[in-house]
Amino acid sequence: MDNQYDIIVVGGGHAGCEAAAAAANLGSKTLLITMNMDTIAQMSCNPAMGGVAKGQIVREIDALGGYSGIVSDKSAIQFKMLNRSKGPAMWSPRTQNDRMLFSREWRLQLEQTQNLDFWQDMVVELIEENGTCTGVKTQIGVTFKAGAVILTNGTFLNGLIHIGEQKFGGGRAGARPSIGITEQLVRFGFESGRMKTGTPPRVDGRTLDYSKMEEQPGDENPTTFSFTNTPKLVRQRSCFITYTNPKVHEVLETGFEKSPMFSGRIQGLGPRYCPSIEDKIVRFSERERHQLFVEPEGWNTVEIYLNGFSTSLPEDVQYEAMRLIPGFEKARMFRPGYAIEYDFFQPTQLKNTLETKIMPGLYFAGQINGTTGYEEAAGQGLMAGINAHLKINEKDPFILKRDEAYIGVLIDDLITKGTKEPYRMFTSRAEYRILLRQDNADVRLTPISHQLGLANEERMRAVEQKKANIQQIIDSFNTTSISPKEVNDYLNENNSAPLKQKVKASSVVTRPNIKLSELSQLSKKLASELKNHNEEEIEGAEILIKYDGYIKREKEVAEKIMRLENIKIHDDVDYKTLGSLSAEAVEKLSQIKPKTVGQASRISGISPSDISVLMVYLGR
Repeated sequence: MDNQYDIIVVGGGHAGCEAAAAAANLGSKTLLITMNMDTIAQMSCNPAMGGVAKGQIVREIDALGGYSGIVSDKSAIQFKMLNRSKGPAMWSPRTQNDRMLFSREWRLQLEQTQNLDFWQDMVVELIEENGTCTGVKTQIGVTFKAGAVILTNGTFLNGLIHIGEQKFGGGRAGARPSIGITEQLVRFGFESGRMKTGTPPRVDGRTLDYSKMEEQPGDENPTTFSFTNTPKLVRQRSCFITYTNPKVHEVLETGFEKSPMFSGRIQGLGPRYCPSIEDKIVRFSERERHQLFVEPEGWNTVEIYLNGFSTSLPEDVQYEAMRLIPGFEKARMFRPGYAIEYDFFQPTQLKNTLETKIMPGLYFAGQINGTTGYEEAAGQGLMAGINAHLKINEKDPFILKRDEAYIGVLIDDLITKGTKEPYRMFTSRAEYRILLRQDNADVRLTPISHQLGLANEERMRAVEQKKANIQQIIDSFNTTSISPKEVNDYLNENNSAPLKQKVKASSVVTRPNIKLSELSQLSKKLASELKNHNEEEIEGAEILIKYDGYIKREKEVAEKIMRLENIKIHDDVDYKTLGSLSAEAVEKLSQIKPKTVGQASRISGISPSDISVLMVYLGR
């Protein structure tokens, strides 16, 4: 056996897979250790990728050379672009996925990745030498050494599953928990905590009456996550919507006294934005019904995921209540819903590379950092894998700023603010979301990925061609005039004021309800120009024309704010000697040790006057 590696990744979930792939593709000899090779990248909760803000992360991962977008496309059974009725900053791609196919495609991708080895075992101990992490020991007694170790343990660290009054150890249904690592890290000085998440019952789709539900088909013209040539769906499976009702709520309430959440047996905090059904009933008692999404688990299975009905109530209460839901009168369960409690570590203990501050060579990524969601985990894994490779090769770290990517917002939020509940990404968390759209993730990030060595020449040329083609469309609309005779009937149909004289076509595109593709059909010159371009390029040009003023203004704001990011703060600053700082500022700055004044300004409890004191101290 070969026991010496450049990088070891512990955990084969979404974070671990992206971390291992990134490190190996950059040239590091990498070992992925997972407890079960058959459940690599398993979708432990809902069988879907993307959604609001999360879809942007998947596209960013793809633009940076990760695999999540490719695997999602290859295993998709439905595609939807969410929030189409809103502005393009809110458009968010989402796929419904075949759970078994998703895991299989991930394993195939990894097995075809050079420099990557696998080992099925449980890591029970980290090897520490002179304060640095240098390897791991496994349950069967094997030792592996490496220049860096990335922990992506998900919900497995001392995982505890709750169903009513029953509780038992597990990282997810049917899987053992991971024991020993938390205790060792606490001895090293790390601060740990407990968090909770949950999952709904799985149901036999053959026993459901879909005629009582609202069908939710996929998009008529589905696109893809990946900017590569992954196939678009030619057929799709529908999801369905149904609702709870007062009778469902009454039955659920009969089990509250046995609820591990209400009885206090669960100590960890659950996700605020994905509460259990019992939590919804209590928090929103004025509501007579709650929406439920009936989601198929794949192409060739009858298993159904009841999204919105996450619960840890006793299984008999779950079953009785579920059969009062319209369409579920004869439903049979494959297994009940459950809650899971697990250990996490405050992410303020990390550098912006996701390396721990306490122990060099040790990186955390995914739910171990207090996040929730496949996409957030995958984004962290990618960044940890890249930075671990760069560090062992003595290269500068790779840091995404808040105006460059949602992944940058995610990591900066975690390391700067920490989290007391499972962190979930939203578009509202990104102050520069007009710049961070899903359609331009490749333009933003592929050039950086190409410099790193992840994106190949072919991908770089494709991005350059896309940019040139979009600019060609914009130039054509900026230079082509359109007359009242050509366009006024169209403007009237769309409740837009008629023209009184010729104007540039681009000025008409900026109006609400006016589509660039429709307007082009009124001008032979413009129609001829668009014939040479695909839908993605046409849509990209329309967004840049319509939102040009907003984009420029947001870039200006970002540039001003980012000046603070260029003012570095050394790790050895003794904040206690700065008498004018507030006591809270001294405490939090000493704990987090921000790298820049910009990061310091985003720490909760740090006031503008504290930043002024810091600027004076730094000679600014």
